[in-house]
Amino acid sequence: MEKFEKLQGIAAPMPLVNIDTDMIIPKVFLKSIQRTGFGKNLFDEMRYNRDGTEIEDFVLNKPQYRDAEILIAGDNFGCGSSREHAPWAIADFGIKCVVSTSFADIFFNNCFKNGILPIVLPQEQVDTLMADAEKGANARMTVDLEAQEITTSDGETMAFEVDAFKKHCLLEGLDDIGLTMEKKASIDAFEAKASAARPWV
Repeated sequence: MEKFEKLQGIAAPMPLVNIDTDMIIPKVFLKSIQRTGFGKNLFDEMRYNRDGTEIEDFVLNKPQYRDAEILIAGDNFGCGSSREHAPWAIADFGIKCVVSTSFADIFFNNCFKNGILPIVLPQEQVDTLMADAEKGANARMTVDLEAQEITTSDGETMAFEVDAFKKHCLLEGLDDIGLTMEKKASIDAFEAKASAARPWV
């Protein structure tokens, strides 16, 4: 998993509330257990017409937001079914941070396991970030995980909270497999000892 330390990028405003996982990646696309390839179908029903052409006024189809790496979202983001494909699609599109007033618990935890930083802030601060994002591609925000701060394009800084263990995992680029591999020496030693003690196994 790619390390997350400091991100400076374009933020896309998406003020809709209750964006569920089926809106993020519709169930019709859940045909693979690979983590890649879902970005093209992120927000598919809001992003494309039935003939496959783009809906021009959808935020991520606008030229200034096509390379967005930060999403400023409405309340209760990621609700609905617990599909891990939702953060896979977000990450595959290139979004590395989502800011909202609240997230569904399972989606929130899945984000950390897939290299995405979900940040919870009060409504007033989310509104400030939303207004900043609406300025377009020239208004780049900075998300500093080590310092736990977001800085707007105007230089306003906001602190955010993050679980210490989850922060460590993002900073070091550790998913569940990576965490296990940190213990590889101990695992190998145990296996060697067990094999010597029970050679018939």
